[in-house]
Amino acid sequence: MNKLGLLGKNIAYSFSKTYFKKKFEDEKITDTTYENFDIEAIDLFPSIIKNTSNIKGLNVTIPYKEVVIPYLDKVSKKAKAIGAVNTIKVTKKGKLVGYNTDCYGFKKSIEPFLKPHHKSALILGTGGASKAIAYSLKKLGVVYQYVSRKQSEGIGFTYDSLTENAIKNHQLIINCTPLGTFPNIEDCPNIPYQAITDKHILFDLIYNPDETKFLKLGKQNNAVTINGLNMLKLQAEKAWSIWNI
Repeated sequence: MNKLGLLGKNIAYSFSKTYFKKKFEDEKITDTTYENFDIEAIDLFPSIIKNTSNIKGLNVTIPYKEVVIPYLDKVSKKAKAIGAVNTIKVTKKGKLVGYNTDCYGFKKSIEPFLKPHHKSALILGTGGASKAIAYSLKKLGVVYQYVSRKQSEGIGFTYDSLTENAIKNHQLIINCTPLGTFPNIEDCPNIPYQAITDKHILFDLIYNPDETKFLKLGKQNNAVTINGLNMLKLQAEKAWSIWNI
């Protein structure tokens, strides 16, 4: 039996396992299973590879998309450029190769909604997922600024310095933080929501719940709102194609 899975921390909320279980049932794939590998620290990762027979690949989620890289034998050009890995293929020789399919999932999800005025974006958060978003925005010709809790090199705004004017000037806002993920559904990034208009798109990488507080507050101001479910499906299918090359 071939084994696939999701590597992360506190990942009971994730739909990946459910998604692949349904995919295997629908497509009558009977030789593969998918399970969660929920670990407290990344240094436990090698023992998963060592102790899981017939492991063929993994998805990687928060908080390990960047710190998993030193454990891999090879990283694709795109994942190297992004600086984050969300898909690992285990080769027949047992080598671990890292890829990034988040960039594909995001680009395909956002593209149909973009209008000519969506020229500037705010990326909320600076983790591994945000790097894939930044890479995709660059490919789409959208300039972006990072928003973080602390000021450091490469950060455009902190949450404290983010003004209504900054919101007005960036009509695409992407939440790459875990704020608002089930069960903490009352949490949301601290931004001036009152400055959001019907010209804005709010995109949340979170898909559980299907409408986060971030998206609800955007919708109240008539913004277009998109959750991360389609992105999850698209990146999962891309990962599946990598595992089956």
